[in-house]
Amino acid sequence: MDIKEEVLAILQDLTGEDLAGKMDEDIFANGLMDSMASVQMLLNLQEKFAIDVPVSEFDRNEWNTPSKIVAKVESLKNE
Repeated sequence: MDIKEEVLAILQDLTGEDLAGKMDEDIFANGLMDSMASVQMLLNLQEKFAIDVPVSEFDRNEWNTPSKIVAKVESLKNE
């Protein structure tokens, strides 16, 4: 699996929805994710991709769509 597929799998586990066709949908505005789910998402992403995303530095506007999440993970993996 590539990063996009892995991120979508994590999001599907958390939201119960396949977001592959909704890559630019705001998952917070539509109620699919809340603050507790975002913490769980960060923990899952850190474990899966060996990246560091401190919750204190989490900006919801940078992580509010599947596309943005994939891009953030890719950029953190390349640091």
